[in-house]
Amino acid sequence: MTVTIVGSQLGDEGKGGVVDLYGDAADVVARYQGGDNAGHTVVHGGETYKLSLVPSGAVRGKTGVLGNGCVVNPETLFDELDQLRERGLEPDVRVAERAHVILPYHRVLDGIEEEEKADLAAGTTKRGIGPTYEDKAGRRGVRIGDLLDPEVLRDRLEYVVPQKRALAEDVFGVTLEGETADAFDVGHLFETYRAYGERLEDEDMTVDCGTFLQERVDAGENVLLEGAQGTSIDIDHGVYPYVTSSNPTAGGATVGTGLGPTVVGQGEVIGIVKAYLSRVGTGPLPTELGGVEGQTPGYEADAADENEDEEELATYIRDEGGEYGTVTGRPRRVGWLDIPMLRHAARANGFTGLAVNHIDVLAGLEEVEVGHSYEFDGEEIFTVPPTTEQWARCEATYRTFEGWPDVDWAAVAEEGYEAIPENARTYLEYLSTELDAPLYAIGVGPGREQTVVLESPYDE
Repeated sequence: MTVTIVGSQLGDEGKGGVVDLYGDAADVVARYQGGDNAGHTVVHGGETYKLSLVPSGAVRGKTGVLGNGCVVNPETLFDELDQLRERGLEPDVRVAERAHVILPYHRVLDGIEEEEKADLAAGTTKRGIGPTYEDKAGRRGVRIGDLLDPEVLRDRLEYVVPQKRALAEDVFGVTLEGETADAFDVGHLFETYRAYGERLEDEDMTVDCGTFLQERVDAGENVLLEGAQGTSIDIDHGVYPYVTSSNPTAGGATVGTGLGPTVVGQGEVIGIVKAYLSRVGTGPLPTELGGVEGQTPGYEADAADENEDEEELATYIRDEGGEYGTVTGRPRRVGWLDIPMLRHAARANGFTGLAVNHIDVLAGLEEVEVGHSYEFDGEEIFTVPPTTEQWARCEATYRTFEGWPDVDWAAVAEEGYEAIPENARTYLEYLSTELDAPLYAIGVGPGREQTVVLESPYDE
């Protein structure tokens, strides 16, 4: 069967930890979208692994697959594989031949275009993700399978590189020199990426993804499908234009792997929820606490904060939760849980279960609030409106929950759900009721062993 893991918020919900949690029962872990902008942290055997491209399950010896919906930077891929091997692991990672390749000119143009967008900038990691997806949609991309065929690779590069060079020089006025010039040089790119193709061949890493995964399902194996980022930065269902360039929602699992929708739909779809809200990047955030300079619209770090207590609370949650980007190190914006956002995610994904992380981060607070609904143009609404401009006009209407004490969370994980403080259980059960999905797991710390598991998504 398949189990799909989906972020229900704006990314950073702890999907990697949940993939790790349920990874023992999986035979294959496949990523279905995104690229090396999607950092995830896995704690295993007392070791911490920070990955941005390799599927989380590879740390546990599972077969990892980068699906056709991913955009792949071969340099990052091989760097991460080599680092894992240096730490004594033997990761088995396959790459879809239909997946698109991130090339150096994508990264250069990503940085240039982000600066040109000014107020419409999405706060990207400038790793070339968006420009690669643009080339995919524009039918001028280079795919992993092209790296295996020298003639095809050269033809692709000779077609697209002059266009990219003209864009950089003639449209954006960039002077191409040094490494930047290499990014737009057909000969240099051909030699570099043909070498990556040879390594992919030598290590037998490329697959026809849909066929590969379907054969594993037909053989009775469990396939875990892993999304990057979160629902509210899905390019179709998120806060456009402050979104990623692909579909992290559950529908992306079928498109991005080649498994049929009936195959994915017959499995489980687990929504990952952080017990509060966080994100990196610009855009509206109705339940935000405090602000982060350069990300929060209208926020200036040197200005007198209108609510010093709120800013202090935001800093506390950010530090307790380690809310700094895995890839960039940037401080994340934080806020109270946004229930309209989660209702939107539950509908778009069809959650069959929930995994809620980081309730321990909120421990010790006197009160915990949630944005239960929005006030929008004088009306109470219960889900995210369709345009970002409308969402920016929403004001959160809060419900207040009594806080819970900081306890021995390791002991709680051993003892089970009833050991979770009562007020925290009230909070969790409210969430389950509002989203009409049962609780499957509760994260009370960073490690897999620091999780209260209520349900397994796999058939017994």
